[in-house]
Amino acid sequence: MIDLQEQWTPTQAEFDDFAAVSGDDNAIHVDPVFCARTTFGRTVSHGMLIYSKLWGMLKRHDADMKQESQNLMFPNPAFVGEELTLRVFHDDTGRLRMLATRTSDGAECLVGEAVIAC
Repeated sequence: MIDLQEQWTPTQAEFDDFAAVSGDDNAIHVDPVFCARTTFGRTVSHGMLIYSKLWGMLKRHDADMKQESQNLMFPNPAFVGEELTLRVFHDDTGRLRMLATRTSDGAECLVGEAVIAC
């Protein structure tokens, strides 16, 4: 059974680097001046950057692990400079769950599951 947890505080440099690699350079991720005028007030993480952090946790646990599929939802934003709690665990049914919550208020920023190839 897997139960991994760590803290991560996203930085603007990580958002900028992920935008450069992914091609997703939407202002909501990379332009703090623009974001200051939005309801968010600051830049917001790419959802797949959060997923990449979770997948990295799994790969550090088992470097040979291969993913078959994933199912992800991003119900709340994750902000630059605001700590997230990242967790990957098997639930009661044996499914591999992924969860990223804002540490400050518990808001879920990523909720999902992954199917691992046998």
